[in-house]
Amino acid sequence: MDRSTALLIVDMQQEMANVAATGRPQANPGAEETVARIAAAFRAAGLPVVHVLHDDPRPESRFRRDLPSGRPLLCAAPQDGEAVFWKSGSSGFCGTGLDSHLRDAGVSRLVIVGGVAAFCVNSTARSAANLGFDVVVAEDALIAFDLPARNGGMLDAEVVLEVTLSALHAGFGKVVRAEDVLAQLPAGAET
Repeated sequence: MDRSTALLIVDMQQEMANVAATGRPQANPGAEETVARIAAAFRAAGLPVVHVLHDDPRPESRFRRDLPSGRPLLCAAPQDGEAVFWKSGSSGFCGTGLDSHLRDAGVSRLVIVGGVAAFCVNSTARSAANLGFDVVVAEDALIAFDLPARNGGMLDAEVVLEVTLSALHAGFGKVVRAEDVLAQLPAGAET
């Protein structure tokens, strides 16, 4: 990987940890540590790390930048010089300037991590592919919760994640494990 590849961290905010702390079933309980590991390796390699965070306009939302629950998780906190974009919808590209920023930086390939897999990660990855970016999603660096089924009951977190990743892999990019991403970074970048 070279500087044409950026790590895009989606919605790694305190509310994700708050939801997990309630005991809600999730597919990748180690996702936070995996995101931190990938981010550290990208930084060590001198590759761009870009953040997209959710700022929901609804007053009842916990994903708002003016609330402690909207702050970045420590495992994915932006460092000096890293671009941060706030979005109010699902895709990190809608109304944020992310596309222009990436193109101006010469980025053509994105490694996407974060949460929630079936929502904002999914929307952002699809938008990136539709805009012509080469998309790689690190499956074990995604927060993934169970989901209420439209006809009642709950869909298992593992099933939701597998369906989401299968759809992304079928038409929008590659789905790989974190180890595969780390193996492609310059020697000595893995921490």
